[in-house]
Amino acid sequence: MPPQTQVNGHVRDAARVATAEIDDAVGRLRQTFAEGRTRDLAWRTRQLRALERMLDECEDQIAGALAEDLGRPPAEAWLGDIASTKAEAVFARKNLRKWTKRRRTGLSLSNLPGRGWYQYEPLGVVLIIGPWNYPVYLSLGPLVGALAAGNCAVIKPSEHAPASSRLLTRLVPEYLDGDAVAVLEGEAEVTRQLLGQGFDHAFFTGGTEIGRIIMRTAAEHLTPVTLELGGKSPVIVTEDADIEVAARRVAWVKLMNSGQTCIAPDYVLVEHAVQKRFVSAVTDAMRQFRSDADQAAMRIVNSRQFDRLAGLLSATGGSVALGGGTDPAARAIEPTVVVDPAPDSALMSEEIFGPILPVLGVNSLDDALRFVNSRPKPLAVYLFSRSGRVREKVVSETSSGGVVVNHVAMHCLAPQLPFGGVGDSGMGAYHGRWGFETFSHRKAVLAKPSRPDPKLVYPPYTPGKLRLMKRFF
Repeated sequence: MPPQTQVNGHVRDAARVATAEIDDAVGRLRQTFAEGRTRDLAWRTRQLRALERMLDECEDQIAGALAEDLGRPPAEAWLGDIASTKAEAVFARKNLRKWTKRRRTGLSLSNLPGRGWYQYEPLGVVLIIGPWNYPVYLSLGPLVGALAAGNCAVIKPSEHAPASSRLLTRLVPEYLDGDAVAVLEGEAEVTRQLLGQGFDHAFFTGGTEIGRIIMRTAAEHLTPVTLELGGKSPVIVTEDADIEVAARRVAWVKLMNSGQTCIAPDYVLVEHAVQKRFVSAVTDAMRQFRSDADQAAMRIVNSRQFDRLAGLLSATGGSVALGGGTDPAARAIEPTVVVDPAPDSALMSEEIFGPILPVLGVNSLDDALRFVNSRPKPLAVYLFSRSGRVREKVVSETSSGGVVVNHVAMHCLAPQLPFGGVGDSGMGAYHGRWGFETFSHRKAVLAKPSRPDPKLVYPPYTPGKLRLMKRFF
C-alpha cells in the first residue's frame, strides 16, 4: 500500500500531495489558532487526555504497526513508544496550570515604581518532523509540548515507517481536534514544501546531516528550530564499576529496537584491568536476552541501513567476540561485540545505529576522557563507576546532551529532566516543562503608573542630570 496523506479528513496518495493541499491544511490550522481556542487551558487538557486515551485504547494497533515496520516485539513497543509517550502526556497535563502561571520578577531602581513579570504564550502553528526508529514516541512526544503550550501542529511522520505513519494518519484526527492537529505524509519533497510554509517553530528528530538540511531550509523563513539529532554516545566503565550490572544495562539498551536508538550506547571505553571481564559479561547478557528469539540476527529497517552496517563490520581492525553474521535476504544482523577496533575505522567514526557494540580498552579515566573529547559532542555520556569523584570529573570535563551514571538512556524517560543535544547532537531541549517552553514564547511585561513622571529622564541633558542618571540607571 503506498504512503497516504490525511488532508481535511480525507486519505490521499502521498505522491499526489500538492502544494495547494498543504496550503489548505496549514491555512486551516492558522485559522483555528487565530480564533483563540487553543489558548484555553481546558482545551489543552482535553487534548492531552485524548492523547492518553488513544495510547491506551490503541496499544495493540500501535504494537502491530511497529512490528510491521521494525520487527519490534510487543514489550519493546509498549516501553519504547507507548508508555513513554503516555508518561509525557500525563506529566504535562498534571503540571499545565503551574507552567502557565505568570512569573513575577523584581525590578531595578530605575524602573520603580512598577511591576514586572513574564508569561508564556503559544507560538502559533508548529511543525513536527518525526523519525522512523520510534515513530510514535518521537512524533507524539513533541506534540505533547506543542499542545500543552496551546499551539496547532502539523505532524510529518517518517516515510520509512509506513505502517506507523498510516496509523497516526488515521488515529490522530479520531482522537484529537482535527482543526488544530494535522498529519501529512510523504517523502522529502513534502517536508521541503512544509518548511516553505514558514511555521512558527519546526521540531526535527533524525540524523545530523538531515538536521543541517532542515536548519538551512528553515532559515530561509526565519523559522526557529529544535534539532534532536544523534551521535556516538560513549560508555565509560571504570575499574571499580559493578561490571555485571554495567554489562546487562549496556546490552539491554544496545539491543533494543535492533540498536536503532539515538541514545543507544555506541561504544564502550573500559579500563584494561576489567576489559576481559566486561566483554565476557556483555556477550553473556546479549546471548541471554536473545535466547528466546526466533533467530539470532536482528532486523534492520531497510536495505540501505543494512548495507551501511554490513560495511561497518567489513573492516573494523578489531576482533569479534560475539556475532558478526549478516543475512541480506532478511535484512538482519547478529548482535555483535567488536573488541578493540581501530580508532580511525568507520565503525568508530560513524554513528552505528545497529546491534554492533565496539569495546575499547583504555589505560585510565583520563585516557577515556581524552578520547571522548577529541570527537564531536555526543547526545549522551554514560558512566559506570562507584566513585563520586569520578562522577563529578566526567560530568564537568565532558560536553554532551546529558549524562547518565550507572545506567544507560534512562534520562529519556524522566520528564522532570530536559532532553536534548549539543553541537552535532542537536540544539534545544524538550520533555516536561522544557517541551512546554520550547513551544512557547516567554513574553516580558513591564507595567508602570503614569505618575510620578520625573523630568530627570527627558532632554535636554545637563551635566547635573547626567550625573544623577548615572546613579540610577
